[in-house]
Amino acid sequence: MATFTNFLAKQTPYLTPITKSINPQSSTIINHLPISPNPKQTLILKQETTLFSRRSPFLPKAAAAATGGAVEKKNRDERVQKVHSIEEFDEALRKAKNRLVVVEYAARDSENSSNIYPFMVDLSRNCSDVDFLLVMGDESEETRKLFAREKIEQVPHFSFYKSMEKIHEEEGIGPDQLVGDVLYYGDSHSAVVQLHSREDVEKLIGEHKSDGKLIVLDVGLKHCGPCVKVYPTVIKLSRSMEDTVVFARMNGDENESCMQFLGDMEVVEVPTFLFIRDGKICGRYVGSGKGELIGEILRYQGVRVTY
Repeated sequence: MATFTNFLAKQTPYLTPITKSINPQSSTIINHLPISPNPKQTLILKQETTLFSRRSPFLPKAAAAATGGAVEKKNRDERVQKVHSIEEFDEALRKAKNRLVVVEYAARDSENSSNIYPFMVDLSRNCSDVDFLLVMGDESEETRKLFAREKIEQVPHFSFYKSMEKIHEEEGIGPDQLVGDVLYYGDSHSAVVQLHSREDVEKLIGEHKSDGKLIVLDVGLKHCGPCVKVYPTVIKLSRSMEDTVVFARMNGDENESCMQFLGDMEVVEVPTFLFIRDGKICGRYVGSGKGELIGEILRYQGVRVTY
């Protein structure tokens, strides 16, 4: 859980300075960006991930040609746009408008950059409503200028943009965290209703006041690690329980109306799940435990649950 004042600088395991290659298991990296309120899980990848690097942009061109993977690589990562200058970068953000843009800042000599890249490629193929960019900081003087402007000091570094505004950034994360971030900040087509004001909440409650459905309102913050962690579970539940449960989400720090709503509901820790039925709040669960959340939903549906 995170409180509204718990914005501690996170630890940054397995990061590589953009100026040189290091052994992530033997070097201490200091994170200078207080990005997220919770430490991220260390990324430990098996040797099998080297299979992906054969087709990644991190190998020399000669090696890629030797494997005969040029065409295959193009097909695999065609939705990941390679950016080579500040002008290309800004234009990509402009074209995206209000779509989520995920940018990986990487380096050719960073093993961790090459290991995480295949997972971003897979995400790009499955998330058609999200744009993905790749910037190689050691590619040219132009990309080094872009790194300097965006204050990128460690790789791999992921930044998330909407409407040309940076809304989130992460360092030293693994595949699960990356997937969670993309779902949390880019979700626009799931069965989870997105709420942006008190009026939205009241409208949703009014729509289901007499149909007997349980409303589960997920209240979080934009930069809350536990909120991101549990959100994929919320999406899965919204699909499997759509006949009896309505799932909704609100980021409390999105605007003044949302903050006022959190205050009125006495929400002091996030994520908080409010359970609403027949127009009334009948309970709440505070935490990010998947099993506990499912148990509480079942309990408020009238299913006997024992712990």
